Amino acid sequence: MAGKEPPDGDHLPRGSSKKLLKLTLACLADAKAEDVTTIALKGKSDIADHMVICSGRSHRHVGAIADQLGDAVRDAGYARARVEGLPHCDWVLLDLNDLIVHILRPEVREFYNLEKLWSVSLSKDKMTG
Repeated sequence: MAGKEPPDGDHLPRGSSKKLLKLTLACLADAKAEDVTTIALKGKSDIADHMVICSGRSHRHVGAIADQLGDAVRDAGYARARVEGLPHCDWVLLDLNDLIVHILRPEVREFYNLEKLWSVSLSKDKMTG
C-alpha cells in the first residue's frame, strides 16, 4: 500500500469526522450509490458524529459499494473499518468510528426506514426515563 500507513488496531481515530465524511461521500458518488442521506448525530447519540445511509441496486452493488468504501478509507490512511453484513449484502454497515455508514438494498431500506428512526429528536429525560 502506497501512502500513509494506517494506525495500529482495527479502529479509526476520532476527531477527523469532517474529512472522513467528505471522503465517504465522494467514494459513494464514485460507486454510484443511490439516495445518499447524511444525518448529524451530535446531540442525538454518542455513537458517532454522522450517519450516512444509501442504497445499492442489488446485492452485488451493495457489496461493491462497501468494498470500495473500505478500500478508500484504508488507502486514505485510516485503519480498516468494522464491517457487518457482507455475506448477504442486503444491509451492510461500516463503522468508521466518527461515522456510521449503512448501505442497503432499496426494499430493505424502505422496510427499516432508518431516516425516520433517526429524525426523532428526544430529550435526555425521555431517553432515560
